Amino acid sequence: MQQQQPQQSISQQPGYYPQPPAVVTTKDSLYLADMLSWNLLAMKKAHFFAGQCQDQGVKQAIEKAGQMHQRHYQKILTHIQGQNTMQQQQQPLQ
Repeated sequence: MQQQQPQQSISQQPGYYPQPPAVVTTKDSLYLADMLSWNLLAMKKAHFFAGQCQDQGVKQAIEKAGQMHQRHYQKILTHIQGQNTMQQQQQPLQ
């Protein structure tokens, strides 16, 4: 006796999205807040430890790492602000 294999049609498979949907879920929002917190903390720690260094090479490397975290913080913030602007534009007028 042969068992029948379930047929999978192409329409049942998840689709490919060329870009993410224009919706930020609560989970997404919490993760973005966490990313901002992590980068802010790393930026503050780098600034503090760079001030404690005597070796100029190490100090510059730590400052460079802090600047990287600052750029990441600003980039995430820019994306969040862009998302907020887009959502406000899509809301119907009352």
